[in-house]
Amino acid sequence: MNLRDLSYLVALAEYRHFGRAAEASFVSQPTLSTQIRKLEDELGVALVERTPRKVLLTETGREIARRARGVLSQIDEIKSIAQRTRDPESGTIRLGIFPTLGPYLLPHVVPRLRQRFPRLELLLREEKTEQVLHMLREGTLDAGILALPVHDDSLHTEFLFEEPFVLAVPGGHPLASRDSLRMEDLSDQDLLLLEDGHCLRDQALEVCHLAGAGEKSGFRATSLETLRQMVSANVGITLLPALAVKPPVAQSPNVQLVEFEAPAPSRRIAMLWRKSSAMTPFFEALAAVIRDLPADLLTTHGCGTGQPGAGTAVAFPSP
Repeated sequence: MNLRDLSYLVALAEYRHFGRAAEASFVSQPTLSTQIRKLEDELGVALVERTPRKVLLTETGREIARRARGVLSQIDEIKSIAQRTRDPESGTIRLGIFPTLGPYLLPHVVPRLRQRFPRLELLLREEKTEQVLHMLREGTLDAGILALPVHDDSLHTEFLFEEPFVLAVPGGHPLASRDSLRMEDLSDQDLLLLEDGHCLRDQALEVCHLAGAGEKSGFRATSLETLRQMVSANVGITLLPALAVKPPVAQSPNVQLVEFEAPAPSRRIAMLWRKSSAMTPFFEALAAVIRDLPADLLTTHGCGTGQPGAGTAVAFPSP
């Protein structure tokens, strides 16, 4: 048994197709198929059910693939330890981030990381929260940036920053002329929200619950940009996080941003990695760079028509 054959099995478990697994492994399909059969012969068990239309792993195959994924992750960490011994600030980091934060945080963070760690290769993966957590547990990501709380005792949590929300309304909406808002001002409103699976949906629903607001029926967006455009088109109102309304994000026509009085609704952002990781000291240095954002990026000052509230923000959970 060798690591190469285990990697072929892991690829087959992920893609469930010999051709796609072979392509992802940079080998020909006959080569991958032959090596899988050799692995089965060596172990004396069937790992794969071969059908005309699809590939299924046997129960034994799934369990071995799961354990092989962990072995390969440990091998990658061993290589990373050796690499960082030679050069602590070089190598490759696989970082996951969720879609309602990635496009708005990364333009501010990546240049700082490149300046601080010029030899670092940063591989970014944008996925919903649950998928980032799954990939962290499986070892296919080294670290993730997520909204808190995250309930997983196997992961270390390093708090980064608090990000407040603003209310986005069409220019002619009754709330557009307000200098600021209290939570109870939303009590008779229905908000446009994201579809299931986005942590921002759960955060917005919590705001709605506390404020006595509701969800606008018949509509669920797939992205923040869709929400923004629907507000611009007078379809409704929504909550937007502060980074999503800061440059370089372009302002949308007919969208008025109204700030909340303190305590304003917000979300808490953290960096997470496996407690077993040998890269903890480096991740702490990486988190320190991300945490050191300009203060004005994490306020709603200047976003709306009035003055922002002050004080401690109220954080809401992610799934």
